[in-house]
Amino acid sequence: MDLSLLALFVPACFALNMAPGPNNLLSLNNASRYGLRTACVAGVGRLLAFAGMIMLAAMGLAVVLHTSEYLFLTIKVVGAFYLFYIAWQLWRAPVGQSGPAGEHKGGVLRLGRQEFFVAAGNPKAILIFTAFLPQFVTVNSPVPVSEQFVWLGGLFLLLEWAAIAIYAWLGAYLQRWFNQPGPRRLFNRVSATLLGCAGIGLLAARRA
Repeated sequence: MDLSLLALFVPACFALNMAPGPNNLLSLNNASRYGLRTACVAGVGRLLAFAGMIMLAAMGLAVVLHTSEYLFLTIKVVGAFYLFYIAWQLWRAPVGQSGPAGEHKGGVLRLGRQEFFVAAGNPKAILIFTAFLPQFVTVNSPVPVSEQFVWLGGLFLLLEWAAIAIYAWLGAYLQRWFNQPGPRRLFNRVSATLLGCAGIGLLAARRA
C-alpha cells in the first residue's frame, strides 16, 4: 500500500474508531463495573462482528444492504431494540456492588456477546466499510485489490482494539469514583440514556 495513502488512512480510521458510539460506551461502562481486563476481553466480540462485516464488504455482499430496504430496516430495528434492552438493564442495575468483585456475575462471555450484537445490529457499520475502506484501495497496484482490502481491514481492527483499550482504561480509571451507590447509579443511568439515544438514532438512520 502506498505510504502517502497509509498516512491518510491511519488518522482518519482512528477518528472513526474513537467516535463515542454505543460499543465504546459499553467498553467504558464494562470497565467501570468489572475492570480493565474484562472490558478489553469482552471487546473481542465487537472485533469479530466487524471482521465479519469487512469480509462481507470485501466479497461484495454488502451491496445487498444498499439495495434491500427491508433487510436494512430489519437489522436496524433489531439493533435499536437491543440497545433499548441494554439501556433498560443498565437503568435498573443494582448498585450495591461494583468493580472486579462483581466480575464473575457479569461473565466475560455475556459481555462479549453484548459487544458482538451491538456491533452487528448496526447496518450503518457495514456501509461505512463499503464507503470508507475502498477509498484507500489502489486499483493499479501490483498488490491485488482483495489483498489490499484484507490489510486495510486488519489495520482497522488493530486500531479498533486500541480504541477499546483507551475507553476501557478510562472506565477503569473512573471506577474509583463509583464505589458509592449514588455516583454508580447516576453513571449507569447516564449511560442508559446515551444508549437509548443511540437506539433512537439508529431507528432514524437511512441508507446512504
